[in-house]
Amino acid sequence: MLAQSGSIEIGEHSLEYRQFGPDPADAPTLVLLHEGLGSAELWGGFPAELASATGAGVFAYSRAGYGASSPVPLPRPFGYMHDEAISVLPRLLDAIGFRRGLLIGSSDGASIATIFAGQVGDPRVIGICLMAPHFFVEDETVAGAAAARAAYQTGDLRARLARWHSHVDVAFHGWNDAWLDPGFRTWNITDALPLIQVPMLIIQGERDDYGTVRQIAAAEDGCFCPVTSVLLPGVGHQPWREATAATLAVITAFAGPLLAGPGG
Repeated sequence: MLAQSGSIEIGEHSLEYRQFGPDPADAPTLVLLHEGLGSAELWGGFPAELASATGAGVFAYSRAGYGASSPVPLPRPFGYMHDEAISVLPRLLDAIGFRRGLLIGSSDGASIATIFAGQVGDPRVIGICLMAPHFFVEDETVAGAAAARAAYQTGDLRARLARWHSHVDVAFHGWNDAWLDPGFRTWNITDALPLIQVPMLIIQGERDDYGTVRQIAAAEDGCFCPVTSVLLPGVGHQPWREATAATLAVITAFAGPLLAGPGG
């Protein structure tokens, strides 16, 4: 049985985690995949609220390079999200005793969930929820990353992130340098969309400054699986933080019938 918090050894890395509600071995579990500057702790109270709303267990972890997890060498390869989805996440699910549930990702984490669902296709994962996903690079994403770099170099962003990341420069530059490299403009994971065989929920803020509704259109056009999309008015890049109640309601409505299905 998992402790409420701790670390798990996956390969050469130690990954911090937080667990809420039932143990993954005992009940369906929602696995949270954080954004490009996120961590297990940066989800704040959202995991506990999600566990309460759905009745499922909720597991959040910090990818290598983030939070209190092990650092990674820089620069990150352009395929870092593929590496996480294909090489790390399957081993992590095995390590925590995951038996059935959903992946819930934000931004980079949503992209990782997409790659996993399309290319790994683990039958234990019965649905995916993508908040502010990136399936390809948009001008808005690059502009948002450039603004973040300026805030990190000349503002207080580094100090604020240092509260949450033991290796703050690794966390920031691992994400930011990749997205701002001109060679990254060709990054594209739309080829994974037709391969996804489980229901998909997309939640995006109408005022997302890192992406547009073209991401939703790509999923609706490219997927053969059922796709439910929700555009939240007045909300930016973090629906789970900026519109917590609405986001919880949407996820609960989507996940409830899946969790109540056979084996749920």
